[in-house]
Amino acid sequence: MFSNESAIFDNLSFDKVANITESVMSSFIEGKFDEVYLIYNRFINAATQEVITEQVLPISMVETEKEEGQAETDYIFEPNRNEILDNLIPKSIKTQVFKAVLDSVASEHGARMTAMHKATDNAQDLKNDLVIFYNKARQAAITNEILEIVSGAEALKNS
Repeated sequence: MFSNESAIFDNLSFDKVANITESVMSSFIEGKFDEVYLIYNRFINAATQEVITEQVLPISMVETEKEEGQAETDYIFEPNRNEILDNLIPKSIKTQVFKAVLDSVASEHGARMTAMHKATDNAQDLKNDLVIFYNKARQAAITNEILEIVSGAEALKNS
């Protein structure tokens, strides 16, 4: 574990995440890490989250296959290819990490919302069960009193 930054979720911002991401990238460049993985909860919906593991560093190059008859393209990069990549890759990684943090926060809120909804439903079911129990007990007490009154009247009538 590189560090524990649990306070990042207090007033979450892109800048906080970017600072942490920069320190991880610097440590990777210095050779302190061979690989960097991002493990987070991907938000699907309020009731469903999925644990995702993504390799952030080193970045793997994706080779695309050329279709038959496709012409070779030679792009001109301005200022140059390396400068563009030197600026674009760190920004891309910071954005990727920030998206993962936002997904995790949304997943946590969704899980809490689902748990509270289930707790509310359970409390409502318990309340309904207690109302039925109370009404049955009350009805039994009323029936008992009526039986006592009728029995007393019968006893007076027979005496």
